[in-house]
Amino acid sequence: MHTVSAPASLHALLTDLVDYAGLFPPAKLDMTSAVEAYARHVRGPFSWGIARFVCPVSRLNEWAAAADRHLSALPSDDASAPPEPWKLTVLIDGKLSENLEAIDRFNDAHAAGNGNGNGHAHKHAHNAVVDTIEMKVQTPDTIDQAMELLPEELYPFFEIPADGDLRSFATCLAGMGAGAKIRTGGVTPELFPALERVADFLIAFHTAEVPFKATAGLHHPVRAVHPLTYEPGCATHTMHGFLNVFVGAALLREQRINRDTLLKVLGETDGGAFTFDDQGLSWRQSRLTTAQIKAARENFAICFGSCSYDDPINDLQKLGVL
Repeated sequence: MHTVSAPASLHALLTDLVDYAGLFPPAKLDMTSAVEAYARHVRGPFSWGIARFVCPVSRLNEWAAAADRHLSALPSDDASAPPEPWKLTVLIDGKLSENLEAIDRFNDAHAAGNGNGNGHAHKHAHNAVVDTIEMKVQTPDTIDQAMELLPEELYPFFEIPADGDLRSFATCLAGMGAGAKIRTGGVTPELFPALERVADFLIAFHTAEVPFKATAGLHHPVRAVHPLTYEPGCATHTMHGFLNVFVGAALLREQRINRDTLLKVLGETDGGAFTFDDQGLSWRQSRLTTAQIKAARENFAICFGSCSYDDPINDLQKLGVL
């Protein structure tokens, strides 16, 4: 597989940054098409930037059927090392206890060494794993109740309500071994949070040392006006940029920038203000080393969900940074 190189700082920022959510709007692909797209990306030249496939728990069986032929592309013999499993993050879309049982069945069926499914004799057939869940919550109490049921092998991101009290949720999640999730957009303008809300989210969960994930409306690198869907003539709206959010989060964690500066990073509309080299990245007069970027990504700014992986890559190429 041919891979494309990038400055070390950009590579550190982008590695495993995108969870592929092709099933969801505005792409809203059918399962077969979404799995085909994910397979293309994880075997393509920018595979290092894509992480998990996002799937509702209720559609795991459908995913398994669509992914079967890809997961069966195996080493030539049983003595070979198992391939790297495809990883999934799943959305809880039913009763939590029942969803956890479905996840457990899926992981048992797709564990390395549990081949022979659907006639495959190779022990590495169906090598995939759900290791992350995402769950909407309305109150901090819901988080406490969920954590009592979750097994250690599943890492949860709890989606904070758009109008939720950030301090209360951050206090609840502190030390829990769980992450927070912010919805950064959608297919209608009201789904995009204000810059101030994004900044306050980042500050609250950084202060509590809680990692975060973002989702929706974040598939372009830099803040700008874009169409809300892929339909011709659709409405447009100002969208947050993933460079804005993740560089801002890294500067917050590593350089302890204040709220006013964070708002300026989040509001940046000039792609040329972000520059990358092997030693680090710069946003205007601020600087992060590659090591600091790696630390921020590992411990705080985890990833974002996007219905497209082509859009982020194509836009970064247009900016001339990739």
